[in-house]
Amino acid sequence: MSQQAVIDKTITFVKQQLHNAEGGHDWFHIERVWKNAKLIAASESNVDLFIIELGALLHDIADSKFHDGDDTIGPKVAREFLEKQRLDESIIEHVENIIKYISFKGGHQDQSFKSKELDIIQDADRLDALGAIGIARTFNYGGFKNRAIYNPEIKPDLNMTVEQYKKSTAPTINHFYEKLLLLKDRMNTQTGKELAQKRHEYMENFLNQFYAEWNGTL
Repeated sequence: MSQQAVIDKTITFVKQQLHNAEGGHDWFHIERVWKNAKLIAASESNVDLFIIELGALLHDIADSKFHDGDDTIGPKVAREFLEKQRLDESIIEHVENIIKYISFKGGHQDQSFKSKELDIIQDADRLDALGAIGIARTFNYGGFKNRAIYNPEIKPDLNMTVEQYKKSTAPTINHFYEKLLLLKDRMNTQTGKELAQKRHEYMENFLNQFYAEWNGTL
């Protein structure tokens, strides 16, 4: 089977798996990350585009947020699918590791697996958490979890453990400080950093406008 045929089958599989997914983690999120990853990869050398495309398409196949925090399901589902495509074990293992290590989990994590392909997909995924799309996804998820939009009495917690981060029920605005505004400085590639800077500034402008409206000063 050609690489393009595998990509096409992967797209069909992901669309089926995420048919009823929450709006910020649905097929359209996957598609944006896939496009971002290809955009970033075009400016990088010595990368495996096939692995990048597979990793981007499968990176959220079973997001732990929607499986009681179990982060083993995604890699398992991806492996089972890729094995059916009769791909080399080295490819399957690489994609599996990308899914394991791509996510921002809060706290201070040491990443024990590294590759240029993971760097690119991680940047692509983080870009989709920034800017106008990032803002829309954040409030969509906050509504999905029935969280308050903002509560001035509940301050952002920048020292949460991984488990505390997973279980947080804080207002949606806090998420900007606990994750989104931190991403700009965690980008891996030069292209990712440049794109993140623009989206970061957009979010800062949004927050300034939000507080002005909240406080009745504008």
